[in-house]
Amino acid sequence: MKVLVVLSCLIVAAFAADKYNAKYDNFDVDTLITNDRLLKAYINCFLDKGRCTPEGSDFKKTLPEAIETTCGKCTDKQKNNIRKVIKAIQQKHPKEWDALVKKNDPSGKHRANFDKFIQGSR
Repeated sequence: MKVLVVLSCLIVAAFAADKYNAKYDNFDVDTLITNDRLLKAYINCFLDKGRCTPEGSDFKKTLPEAIETTCGKCTDKQKNNIRKVIKAIQQKHPKEWDALVKKNDPSGKHRANFDKFIQGSR
């Protein structure tokens, strides 16, 4: 839970001029992606199917912008952390990942670019 909380804060915490706040850049994302119960809880939060922590709520609000801008305001560390978390969701919960994408990019306009970003091509 701490990992997604930190990840959420990574993206949402405070919008600097052109980058998100780096407060949680050094958070251990591996804890989140190895704890499936925790990962599912955050997925449910993002899909409006479960309770959200304050950090989860913040991340949920920022997710559409991160998808639209291909994480344009993320620091390099945030990009790496987000890639790790999303790859875990894609591998462990592909249906939920598709639902997250549909919710946050209903037209699919940003999907190709965001997929390239996740694979490290951007």
